[in-house]
Amino acid sequence: MPAKNVLGTDLQPCCMDPMTGFYRDGFCNTGVGDHGAHTVCCEMTAEFLEFSAKAGNDLLTPLPEYDFPGLKPGDRWCLCVTRWVEALNAGMAPQVVLNSTHMSAIEFASLDDLKAYAVDLDD
Repeated sequence: MPAKNVLGTDLQPCCMDPMTGFYRDGFCNTGVGDHGAHTVCCEMTAEFLEFSAKAGNDLLTPLPEYDFPGLKPGDRWCLCVTRWVEALNAGMAPQVVLNSTHMSAIEFASLDDLKAYAVDLDD
């Protein structure tokens, strides 16, 4: 049975280039071992990437040993839901792709907050 997104439909891929997700399959799936809950598909901004680096999670610097190219503004990435909430509280939250955000994200972030930052909401 496919995972569901925060809208209750089938979870869609977040990004294949760069390959994202805890399981590096392009989806913001979660499961045993994903202690960070990489469930929010976000579109990176320069402001968020700087905020994240200052908070101790440098997503800018490539790490070839982990096949991580480093992120740039516009890239989509499965972000830890707690980091997204932290950024939200600091006024630095990146935009969210709801169709690609795992339903478990609403255990930590309200659907209204996620919708307020949505890039793929039709209404």
